[in-house]
Amino acid sequence: MTRAILALATVTAFAGGLLVEHRDQVSAGAPAAGPHARRILYYVDPMHPAYTSTAPGQAPDCGMALEPVYENDPAAEGAIRLGPARQQAIGVRVEVVQRADAIDGLRSYGRVAADETRTYRVDAGVSGSLRELSGVTSGSVVTKDQWLATLSSPDLRSPLQGYLVALDLLRRSKAAGENSAQIAATAASADVIAERLLTMGVSRHELDEIARAAVVPPAVRITAPAAGFVLSRSVVGGQALDRGQELFRIADLSRVWILAEVFGPDAALVRPGMAAAVTIPGGGQVMDARVSADLLPQFDATTQSSRVRIDVANPSYLLRPDMFVDVELPIAHPDAIDIPADAVRDTGLEQRVFVERDGDFVPRRVRVGRRSGGRVEILEGLSPGERIAVSGTFLLDAESRLPRQPSPPSQ
Repeated sequence: MTRAILALATVTAFAGGLLVEHRDQVSAGAPAAGPHARRILYYVDPMHPAYTSTAPGQAPDCGMALEPVYENDPAAEGAIRLGPARQQAIGVRVEVVQRADAIDGLRSYGRVAADETRTYRVDAGVSGSLRELSGVTSGSVVTKDQWLATLSSPDLRSPLQGYLVALDLLRRSKAAGENSAQIAATAASADVIAERLLTMGVSRHELDEIARAAVVPPAVRITAPAAGFVLSRSVVGGQALDRGQELFRIADLSRVWILAEVFGPDAALVRPGMAAAVTIPGGGQVMDARVSADLLPQFDATTQSSRVRIDVANPSYLLRPDMFVDVELPIAHPDAIDIPADAVRDTGLEQRVFVERDGDFVPRRVRVGRRSGGRVEILEGLSPGERIAVSGTFLLDAESRLPRQPSPPSQ
């Protein structure tokens, strides 16, 4: 009887020891069963990984079984484990990293200016006075040879009379059938007088009218040298004029310049002759343009930026001098890894992304390059084919920073 009791006690103690050993094996810090078992570091709530425990059990929030985190598990590297439903709930979206050429839109602003090669200054070629003045003012649209003002000057009478005499002699020479040398000499004399009158401010159109009438007028008409917009009018009716005094300034705005501001190192990306797009704010219409082919960006000391001159056709005269417009320059970049800027979390000391591995998101430090158009170049830290989170990274970053030390065993 005594031997039977001792044997039963021995069996009970051995069985109890097995139960204690099994419990210790599945507790945190003990290896799991099996020849290739890994050491369990701690247990984690599958729905809220911030909750950890040193012992198995149930999650206090949802009642689900705690999951073990093994040595060399991604979770031990600061990874965040999310199921598909939770990924969708917090807005995590994943993209595959790719290496490719990139074309970004360098956006800036610019000011419209008249093309200097299409700007005309109307001056008084001789001293005199304005007899009449048209209703043309700043902002008026004029056509070529349109009458602007009438100038009276004693200095014009003698040259005009000489011009008419030379033309009359030329007609007589041709009518008399004189030889070609005599006719050419007479024509040259008329041309010399005409050139003198042109330098005195008489337009070619006015000379033709005077020749047709064959009469010296009491005053000559000043006309527009080209079609365009009147940028300025500097005189009033009856005003006395000095030689060289500006009367009007007219610009042909069928083509204009855009003086665009480009800041920092972006100026080095702008090349003469490259395409550009110009948009009037709120207008919606995009006009094709091109950076001037013969100019490099000029530095502006006032704005501390580089000024780029852009040529654009303006047939409808939508662009007016001093108007501000939006400018976009397509910049081509060489082959590189380029990801959405929202995928990068910047702490100020480092930048990192979240790499997806079998449903886990592991933070990884990266080195970034250029930023443009909502994307950023990755110089180090990522390889083509890897999958990264491109949205919801703020929540991933916040959760990855929560303490991961095991909590006391739940009761």
